[in-house]
Amino acid sequence: MANNTEKITIKIEGAEWESALDKSFKKNVKERKVDGFRKGSVPKEVYIEKFGIESLFMDAIELVTDDAYKKALDQKTIEPQIQPTMDIPAVDKDSLTLEFTFIGKPDIKLGDYKNLKVEKDKVEVTKEEIEHEITHLREQFAEISVKENGEVETGDTAVIDFVGTVDGQPLEGGNGENYPLEIGTNTFIPGFEDGVKGMKVGEEKDLHLKFPDDYTKELAGKEVIFHVTLHEIKSRILPEINEDFFKDLGYDKVTNEAELNSEVEKVLKDQKQAEADDKFLESVLETAAKNMEVELPEEIIDDEVHRMMHQFEEQLKTQGLNMEQYYKFTNSTHEDMHKNMEPEAIKRIKYRYLIEAVSEKENIEVTDEEAEKDAEEMATNYGISKDELIKAFGSMEILKYDAKMRKTLEFLKENN
Repeated sequence: MANNTEKITIKIEGAEWESALDKSFKKNVKERKVDGFRKGSVPKEVYIEKFGIESLFMDAIELVTDDAYKKALDQKTIEPQIQPTMDIPAVDKDSLTLEFTFIGKPDIKLGDYKNLKVEKDKVEVTKEEIEHEITHLREQFAEISVKENGEVETGDTAVIDFVGTVDGQPLEGGNGENYPLEIGTNTFIPGFEDGVKGMKVGEEKDLHLKFPDDYTKELAGKEVIFHVTLHEIKSRILPEINEDFFKDLGYDKVTNEAELNSEVEKVLKDQKQAEADDKFLESVLETAAKNMEVELPEEIIDDEVHRMMHQFEEQLKTQGLNMEQYYKFTNSTHEDMHKNMEPEAIKRIKYRYLIEAVSEKENIEVTDEEAEKDAEEMATNYGISKDELIKAFGSMEILKYDAKMRKTLEFLKENN
């Protein structure tokens, strides 16, 4: 048996097992009909003779499992990493034998994890990036105005009707009414937006186009005609770069364009720095994990994959979807997803064990006072009370563990 696996055998017999079988009988007798007896009034001996003592085992086992599990927990000598499995090696009218298998943390041999010579990206913000970000900010506060006169230009939204035909027949899904097409987004096939540009309100036009060769098999390379009617042109008017714009952005202390550029540069630099830090830490963990020796039990990998799949399922629910729909849309199966998630699950487990091992070797600890302060800061950031935060995490001990892991990550960043 692997040194990270422990089997605990619990035997239920005598009065305890007899009591469980009796309770099982009292439950099952109400659901079984025997000729000559009212439902629920069949004597135990008659019931067993007709249905067999085995018919009582399942419910009896369920009745004693919780207590047996608690006994196994008291007897174990390793710290389980996942929920134990339970097997039933033997069961008869006199006794029940349950076997609980606990999987502990595998043996971990740390390799080099300091001074790994991992390069950190240099953070620079160019003038072009600042200008692009300011344009993006102006677009967020742009006002939509109906263009009474003039033609459709890049950046305008053309409200159109369109009807497509291929070989003289209506194109399935190739029509729309009052469709808002933003010119420049390349939403439709090549040439469509170019054909709409220059149109005036009320104008109708036939666009003679061709589907790309890499389009769907049925339409690839085919000629298509779209009859387009332009109803309205909407323009986006970007705000002036002035004090009103600065206030809209929340930059109350900014008074001119140069100061805005400086503020935007700072924001972009902070974002890039955070991305560079994340990338650097990921490289440190990846390198240190490769230097570490650990053999992961399949049970621990499966448990992590199932946890990831559950998280994914919860995310789907927020979009109004379920797993069956996802499998249908992606033409995949539960087994496919499980296999695809395994590499990420293995990486997560290795990183977790790596951080724990470094924490232990470097004697990194979090005091109760540090954990309390950290919890208060997190609660403030999330806009909830500390009690609500503790409830969300599960316990203060889990919060303390989380703080210890983050402290260890800071250690790894500082020493690489």
